[in-house]
Amino acid sequence: MEALVIFLTFLALMALGVPIGTSLGIAAVVTVYQFDLGIAMLGVNFSSGIASFPLLAIPFFVLAGVILEKAGLAASIAHFFELLVGRAVGGLAMVAVMTCMFWGALSGSGPATTAAVGLILLTPMIKHGYDKHFAGATIANASDLSIIIPPSIAFIIYGNITSVSVSALFLAGIIPGLLTGAGTILVAYLVSRKRGYRGLERRGSPKEILIAFKNSIWAILAPVIILGGIYAGVFTPTEAAVVAVFYSLFVAVVIYRTVTWRDMIRMLVDASVTSSVIMFIVVFAGIFTWAASVVGVIDRAANFVISISPNAVVMIILINLLLLGLGMILDAISISYLIMPILIPVLAAFKIDPLWYGVIFISALAIGQATPPVGVNLFTAANLVKGELDAIAKQAILFVIMDVVVLIILSLFPILSLYLPVLAGLYTP
Repeated sequence: MEALVIFLTFLALMALGVPIGTSLGIAAVVTVYQFDLGIAMLGVNFSSGIASFPLLAIPFFVLAGVILEKAGLAASIAHFFELLVGRAVGGLAMVAVMTCMFWGALSGSGPATTAAVGLILLTPMIKHGYDKHFAGATIANASDLSIIIPPSIAFIIYGNITSVSVSALFLAGIIPGLLTGAGTILVAYLVSRKRGYRGLERRGSPKEILIAFKNSIWAILAPVIILGGIYAGVFTPTEAAVVAVFYSLFVAVVIYRTVTWRDMIRMLVDASVTSSVIMFIVVFAGIFTWAASVVGVIDRAANFVISISPNAVVMIILINLLLLGLGMILDAISISYLIMPILIPVLAAFKIDPLWYGVIFISALAIGQATPPVGVNLFTAANLVKGELDAIAKQAILFVIMDVVVLIILSLFPILSLYLPVLAGLYTP
C-alpha cells in the first residue's frame, strides 16, 4: 500500500506538470505523513542530504563555468578549431563537437555547454549553409559529453550515492568521453559530406593558428590544471572545484580582462540559481529515496531486478534500456537518485564493478539529454535556433544511434573505463 501511495502520488504530480524535484518531495512527504513514518526525520534527511563534502564541488564548478563563459573562453577555443579545419567537409560541425568537448570539461553541464557553444557557432553554421536544425542537433548531442568528460556533475552525484571515488570516476570518463566524441564527429562528417556542408572559406595560416592557440591556451590549460591537481594528489575533487573558481577569476579579470568586479554580482546570481536548482533536486530526490527505502520499495525492487535473469550481461542490457527510456522523461540527477539505490545491491549480487558501471550509467543518462520529449539539450538548442523541437530531434537520430553503439562498446569492454584509474593507482578492481 505504501509503495502505491508514494509512486502514484509522484506519477500524478508529474502528469499535472509539477517540476520533478517538487513532485519527488511532495510524494515523499505525503507517504511519510500518511503512514506515520516519522515526520521529524524529514528535516534530518534534508540536512544530511545536502551536507555532503563531495557535493560542495557542484556550486563551485558551476560558478567556474559561468565565469569562464563570461570571459569568452568558449569563443577562443572555437576560433582556434575554425582556423585548423578551414574548408574541410563538415568543418564547422566538427568544430562544434570539439568545442563542446573542451567546454564540457569546464562546465560539466549539458545545457550550459549547449547554450555557450550554440551562441558562438550556430550563426556561423547557418550562414555557411548548414540546416539550422542539424546545427542545433549537432551541438545538443555533442554537449552530452559534458557529463562524461571530467569534471562532471553527474559523476559527483554518482560517487556521492555509491561511495565510489570521484577522482577515479573522473579518470574513468576520459577514454569513454573521447570515444563518444569521436563517434559524434564521424556522424557530423558523414552527414556533412552527403549534404555538402563545409567550414570557413579558408584554413588559417600557421601564424594565425599560432596566435589563436596562444589566445585559447588559458582555456586549454583549465582542465589540465584541475584534473592534473586531482591525480597528482595536490587536492581533492571538491578542492579542485574551488581552485577552478580562482583560476577562472584570474583568467577572466587579469588575463582576458573581459569581466569586471561589477559583473561578478550577475555571475554569482546566475551560478546561485543553477546550483539551487541542482541541489533542490538532490535534496528532495534523497528524501524520496529514503521514504521509498523505509516502506521497503527499494529492497523489493532490487530483489525483483535480480530475479529477472541470472546473466550479468542480460541484466546490464535491460538496465541500459530502462535508463534510455527514463532519460526521455527525467533528468540525470533524478534518475540517479531513483535508480541507483535499487541498483547498488544488484551490482553486488552480480559482482559488477561499480566504477565500470558508473561510466555505463552516466553514458546512458547522457544520451537522454538529447532525446525527446524532455531532452534538456534539445530544448536549449531549439530556443537558440528558434526552430521546432521535433525537427531538431529528427536530425539527432543518427547521433543518438552512434551514442548507443558507443554505450554497447563500453558495456562489452570494461578495460576502456578501468584502464586509466588502474594505471594511475586510484582503483583496484
